[in-house]
Amino acid sequence: MVVSLLVSLLMLVGKGAAAYLTGSTAISSDAAESVIHLFATGFAGVSLWYAATPPDPEHPYGHGKVSYFAAAVEGGLILAAAISIGALAIQDLRTGTALQSLDTGLYMLAGLTLINLVLGQYLVRTGRRTNTLVLVSNGQHVMTDMWTSLGVVGGVGLVWATGIRWLDPAIGLLVAANILWTAAHLLRRALYGLMDEADPEATQALLSKLAEARARGTVAEFHQVRHRRSGNQVWIEYHLMFPGSMSIEEAHARSHDVEDQVDALFPDAAVHVTAHLEPRRHDDNHPADHREPADPLRDVFSN
Repeated sequence: MVVSLLVSLLMLVGKGAAAYLTGSTAISSDAAESVIHLFATGFAGVSLWYAATPPDPEHPYGHGKVSYFAAAVEGGLILAAAISIGALAIQDLRTGTALQSLDTGLYMLAGLTLINLVLGQYLVRTGRRTNTLVLVSNGQHVMTDMWTSLGVVGGVGLVWATGIRWLDPAIGLLVAANILWTAAHLLRRALYGLMDEADPEATQALLSKLAEARARGTVAEFHQVRHRRSGNQVWIEYHLMFPGSMSIEEAHARSHDVEDQVDALFPDAAVHVTAHLEPRRHDDNHPADHREPADPLRDVFSN
């Protein structure tokens, strides 16, 4: 994140200089997005540090959800940038633009684009490897900036080659649309995390693993399955049912066997499993559960 912050500052200075030299709406739009990215990167860095702090009495589940909040803030800032860039482009389409020194500006922007490509790939790979949403979000923002800059380089190069000046603000509008899509994606991911929305693939994998335990006879039945994710922490709850004549020691040992199987489903995360053990005759208190054959999707709640 320190490297990302320093590169963001370089992008702002470099693109601002290129925009000043050329008077290009497209390059100015790209520079405006870099202002937002600089502030978003600083906020993401603080959030990453806070998310890594250990749980405390006030936050027994840790501080991982701040990463989703950071993604929401970054998405909101990108959204604001897209609106401002679009408004500037529309104004310049109406009034026209005065362009100059396009060759120098293009060389500057091309070099900055290459730097962003390397940084964005590094951040996304590191974030996915460590399951850190803040890094992934920031890396995606950098990659969006890179693709935006690449499009601007191509578009302004076309303006330079053809002399058709209205193409410059038109490219600015395309830049705004691309940034708007990225903002929507980040806001969606942030909402996903803050609302504890279940990952369908993780849900199916968890249910399948519990169904395998039932098929092997390790457990008699299961229900009330819940799971949620916060950063690199996965929290899972379920009820396991065993024959009423089985000792608590045996049921506990079997529960640990199931927990080991479930834990292996999430090799990239710290898994916290809470299992509630019930006797099979406890079905009388759950009449909806007492059916044959059992359906692994019945009475399962994932959040």
